[in-house]
Amino acid sequence: MAHNSGVPRITDATKVWTTLVTNTAYLSGLLTLEYSLRKVGSKYPLVALYTDTFPAEGHAALDARGILKQRVPYLLPSIPKDYANDVRFYDCWSKLTSFSLVEYERVVQLDSDMMVLRNMDELMEIELDPPAMAGAGNRVFASSHACVCNPLQKPHYPQDWIPSNCAFTSQHETPNVAQTEGASPTFGLGMNNGGLLVVNPSQETYDRIVSQLGSTATSNYEFADQSLLSDVFFGRWVALPYVYNALKTMRWEGVHDAIWRDESVKNIHYILSPKPWDESEDIRTGRVARPIRDASHSWWWETTEERVKEERARGVDDRF
Repeated sequence: MAHNSGVPRITDATKVWTTLVTNTAYLSGLLTLEYSLRKVGSKYPLVALYTDTFPAEGHAALDARGILKQRVPYLLPSIPKDYANDVRFYDCWSKLTSFSLVEYERVVQLDSDMMVLRNMDELMEIELDPPAMAGAGNRVFASSHACVCNPLQKPHYPQDWIPSNCAFTSQHETPNVAQTEGASPTFGLGMNNGGLLVVNPSQETYDRIVSQLGSTATSNYEFADQSLLSDVFFGRWVALPYVYNALKTMRWEGVHDAIWRDESVKNIHYILSPKPWDESEDIRTGRVARPIRDASHSWWWETTEERVKEERARGVDDRF
């Protein structure tokens, strides 16, 4: 596929993984994500998309490890929504910049609180609408569904966030199918989870997104970027199976353990707090309280201890 964007790439690769970083709070997560991609033998590099809010010590940590980085604008809607209950959402809008990276043929945007357990390079080959369709087709991007069960019963979540509206609930009777197929993108609330987005960057599609950011609709978006995508492109995205964006809460008993299989998961998403790296005073001590409910956190620590050992062998030793 010829690319005529005219924008220089920071790597020879035409297909890349990207992750947004705006501060150092998620930096340990980003470093382990990058390590996990290499560990599973991905052919594609990770590019850290940083905003001007990302500090010098963060840049030093990326540079010391040779991680590619690229500046993106800090996006905010023109009508601000109050995310006092979920301040993380203020930073999430900038994830939408992945649609603007027209110098690449394919971008797979990952959240920094993810860790790859099995190679998923096939995401670089999934058929999506070509950029020339300008976001008007039925395969604008690929993503997994959001889990709308609200298992922690957060009072500020929408009233319709209940298990019967959750696409994953619809797959409980067919767990084998759930490993390889997503439920219909219009099932239930028809909302994707913004943690993993498979995108063919397109200036026209990005312009649609930016135009929506300038509209009054954003004042009703409870979940920032994923609310916008689910609204503007309702039903016109490819629903991936949960294994590509396996929310750690799905594994909990009574949530979606009916479909969850450890051995199928390709990419785990450590949503909500605490993050695995929040559970220790010092990432170097390894003295971590491993909560029974989130045994999956221990997977992160095992990989991170491996990463730190590899980095130290190369003379890289910082607090991340």
